[in-house]
Amino acid sequence: MRSMQYDVSTPEEYLTALEDDWRRRTLMQIRHLIQTAGPQLREGIEYKMLCYSDTVGSIFHLNAQKNYVSLYVGNIQKIDAEGTLLQGLSLGKGCIRFKAKDEVDGTQIARFIEQAINLRAAGEDIEC
Repeated sequence: MRSMQYDVSTPEEYLTALEDDWRRRTLMQIRHLIQTAGPQLREGIEYKMLCYSDTVGSIFHLNAQKNYVSLYVGNIQKIDAEGTLLQGLSLGKGCIRFKAKDEVDGTQIARFIEQAINLRAAGEDIEC
């Protein structure tokens, strides 16, 4: 499946380009969780999607696809070795997919995001 790409250069343009549907609501919820857990992270655009980075580089990428909202984060296994924080979600090696049926509030994604930020701050390698 091809990803949806937005021809934008700022987060504000990205958010304006989103359709007002479940994908926008889901993306905004996850964006809020990232901004709450990592207020020191810079929000920008990279690879035509939202990007959150620290002084080392990108930690998260967030994008609304056609059938899901995806959160990209290095290597999931390095952040949640037991696999308990992301149970019930559709996962790739470094991608967490939220589909229309997935309620962000019903998951432990906030804890996962905090864990990724804490590991990165401690100098741990969470990359692919």
